[in-house]
Amino acid sequence: MNITELLGIGAAPSHPFFILCGFADEAADSIEGQIEVTKALGWKWIEARSIDGQNIHDLSDKEFAQVANKLESAHIRISCFGSTIANWGKNVIDEDFAQTMQTVRRAVRRMQFLDVKLVRIMSYAIITDSRGNPLPDQRVETRLAHLGAICSEFLEHGITPVHENCFNYGGMSIAHTRQILDAIPGLKLVFDTGNPSLTPDFSKPKPWPNQDTWQSWQALKANVAHLHIKDGWRDAESGKETYVFPGEGPSRVADILSDCIQSAYGGFLSIEPHMAVVFHDARIHSDDEQRKAVYIEYGKRIEAMLRNLGLAVENGEACFS
Repeated sequence: MNITELLGIGAAPSHPFFILCGFADEAADSIEGQIEVTKALGWKWIEARSIDGQNIHDLSDKEFAQVANKLESAHIRISCFGSTIANWGKNVIDEDFAQTMQTVRRAVRRMQFLDVKLVRIMSYAIITDSRGNPLPDQRVETRLAHLGAICSEFLEHGITPVHENCFNYGGMSIAHTRQILDAIPGLKLVFDTGNPSLTPDFSKPKPWPNQDTWQSWQALKANVAHLHIKDGWRDAESGKETYVFPGEGPSRVADILSDCIQSAYGGFLSIEPHMAVVFHDARIHSDDEQRKAVYIEYGKRIEAMLRNLGLAVENGEACFS
C-alpha cells in the first residue's frame, strides 16, 4: 500500500485503520532515545520534531545524515515533519521570508530523502496588544501570501502540508481555519484532539471560552489528513493548562476515533502527551526515565482505547481483524 492510500488522500482505504506514531521528542532528546521508546511500544514510526534541541529541518547536514542512518539501521520511519514553519513563535510582520523559504526547501530535500509525505505547518502568531488581546489588523493578506508560497513549494514536490489547529491565526476559530483552507488549494489539516479545549474561541466575545472539540471536529473533519492525540484543558480565567491521559479530559478522543472508524478514515495517529514535557513551555520538564515512562504509558492507553473500539492492534497498526 502506498503512502497516499495510507493517508486517505486519493484512493480511499478499504477499511478503517490507523498507523500509530508519536512525537518521541517528548520522551527523549536524542534520536537514540526516541527510537528506543518507539521500539518499546512495538511501533515503526516517529513524528519528527526536535532532535537534541533542534528541529529536524534545522540540523546540520552532518547531523541529519547521522539521524537518517540511525533510523534506517533501526528500521524506523518518519510519518511527518513537525516543522516550526509559520508556527505560533513566528511573527508574520517580522519574518525574513527568504530565510523561511530556505527552510522550506531544506525540509523538502530531507523529506524526499526519508520518503516523508506530510509536513505540519501553522499560520503564524496571533498579533496582540500588550494585554494579549488580538489586534483588528492580523495582516491576513501577507499571511495568506506567505502560506500560499510555502504550500506551493511542498505541493510541487508531492508533499502535503497540514495545518495544525494550535494557538496561531488559523486556530483562532473554525471560521479562521476555513478562511485559510479556502485561500490555499491543496492545504489539509492535522486535527489535534486536545487543542480546541486548550485554545480560546476568538469568534466569540471576550472573555473567550475554550473551543468545543466535537464541534470543531464535525466542522473540519472532511479536510483532515492527519491526527494528533492530546487531552487536556485550559482554565479560561487563569490560563493554566492541564494535560491528562487520553480519555481523562474533555477532548472527546474516543468519540473522534470512533467517528474516524465509522467514516473509514485511514492514516497516521500521532500521540503528543504534553504530560512530562511541553514543547512550547520549557518550565514543564521531567527526568529522563519519567519522560519515557509517560510516553510509553500514553501509547499503551491509546492502543487499549482502539481495542475497546473494536480494532485489532498489532505492531503499531490498528484495523478490523
